[in-house]
Amino acid sequence: MMQSLRRSGGSLVMTIPKSFIEQNKLNDGSSVELFLSGNKLTIEARKKPKYNLADLMAEMPNKMPMVKGWDNSESVGLERY
Repeated sequence: MMQSLRRSGGSLVMTIPKSFIEQNKLNDGSSVELFLSGNKLTIEARKKPKYNLADLMAEMPNKMPMVKGWDNSESVGLERY
């Protein structure tokens, strides 16, 4: 697939094909990783990480102080949803 480069400010830009965008569920602000090897440029769509509580808790230091009453405090935002 051939693409033309265009000037935008001090940079050159190119478009990403719609099929690649749809296949990888990309949108404005999505992150992609660029790999350079000689005269080759490869673009890899990065998947948004999905976290679960067990994995996040496993990363916590062992000696984290407990905050008394934290689990009984009133909701102040969207934490219930």
